[in-house]
Amino acid sequence: MSENNRPLRVAIVGAGPAGIYAADALMKSDTAKERGVSIDLYERMPAPFGLIRYGVAPDHPRIKGIITALHKVLDKPQVRLLGNVDYGTDITLDEIRDHYDAAIFSTGATDDRGLQIPGVDLDGSYGAAQFVAWYDGHPDFPRTWPLEQEKVAVIGVGNVALDVARVLAKTGDELLPTEIPPNVYEGLKANKAVEVHVFGRRGPAQAKFTPLELKELDHSPNIEVVVDPEDIDYDEGSAVARRGSKITDQVATIIENYAIREPKDAPHKLFLHFFESPVEILGDDGKVVGLRTERTQLDGTGNVKPTGKMTDWEVGAIYRAVGYLSDNLPHVPFDEQAGVIPNEAGRIFDEGTQLTGLYTTGWVKRGPIGLIGHTKGDANETVECILDDMRDDALLHPSAPTEEAVIDLLESKNIPYTTWDGWYRLDEHERSLGEAEGRERVKVVEREDMLAASKPDKINKV
Repeated sequence: MSENNRPLRVAIVGAGPAGIYAADALMKSDTAKERGVSIDLYERMPAPFGLIRYGVAPDHPRIKGIITALHKVLDKPQVRLLGNVDYGTDITLDEIRDHYDAAIFSTGATDDRGLQIPGVDLDGSYGAAQFVAWYDGHPDFPRTWPLEQEKVAVIGVGNVALDVARVLAKTGDELLPTEIPPNVYEGLKANKAVEVHVFGRRGPAQAKFTPLELKELDHSPNIEVVVDPEDIDYDEGSAVARRGSKITDQVATIIENYAIREPKDAPHKLFLHFFESPVEILGDDGKVVGLRTERTQLDGTGNVKPTGKMTDWEVGAIYRAVGYLSDNLPHVPFDEQAGVIPNEAGRIFDEGTQLTGLYTTGWVKRGPIGLIGHTKGDANETVECILDDMRDDALLHPSAPTEEAVIDLLESKNIPYTTWDGWYRLDEHERSLGEAEGRERVKVVEREDMLAASKPDKINKV
């Protein structure tokens, strides 16, 4: 069978929103109608959905509602899920080239970007992504988390910082109705934090929060949001930013309202500090005992300059929420400085040379910025490149392009892969666990338990 007389075979590495949107774009293309497409979505975890499952706070069901749309894509017959398959170990780049016309890498960003200040390695200094993975029940992270400090700090002014601060400031019982697994509930129930301090080096008009996230801080009866009125400051650059963005203006207005309202005397205080730039994490006997910040001031453009005024804040734990960082994948070029796969519109390049048949999309393509929905545009751009290259006969020429060949390869290696049908079984199992407790679901943490729940009589079935 000639290549044009069979469906276009595409491997997508990473079954989070970015990868699933790419599959959707391929299936909606004219090529899907004319030649046909056959897509395999590879996922390192036994379950799909990436950061929707393992990066969104459990008390955010509205965001998890995106899964409903992603479900519709994975229900299509042209796409298969091959979960619990680790790229680089269980399947190599050479093997992908043997079986597919093209491959899209959409592995996202799951690690923490570094913060280059003294004391960052002290005991009690944590990457926010690690904490998020713990409370989201990620199987590759510890089952316990030290929550023994009454005063904690969060560095960063994005939504991840708000998620971390909100989870730290809430009680375990407040989060129990969500899908958190038992070990997370027990950990949060024992949490001693009563003061959570969030630090940003610029002002309210430069914060990267979204209005809904910011308002949600105040929904808890146990949390009082505190903003110092002195932190409400704007220069011409800030005013331009507010006029130019409805979201920026809404965020600044919400912060202003927090600063001027009457206290509600909730037991837990969540402080939003602006114009405080972290300069050192303070330690004693190897453990975090405080955070030193330098006061900043606006310079007229919306940026800030240092004032030289230092403040030491007494905190026993610090969470660094200064951005996510993508993983460096085996045998795929990686720009360590930018934290992305080098690409042009989604085509992967290595030192200026395009790598035939290899593409990227999502955060690993453009960096961990923007909301989940922004990855749709990324996916469309990348898929257009694939289809253009197909028309120019500039894709790979696989030696074993059949759907069965990949399954034979995985089974020859005894890889216990999971499938889309397996996700339905795991989903049903988690919902049954939740029903027994009056909850929508209880997330399964252990990889072995996820695999067991995913299989009918055996895992290796498509």
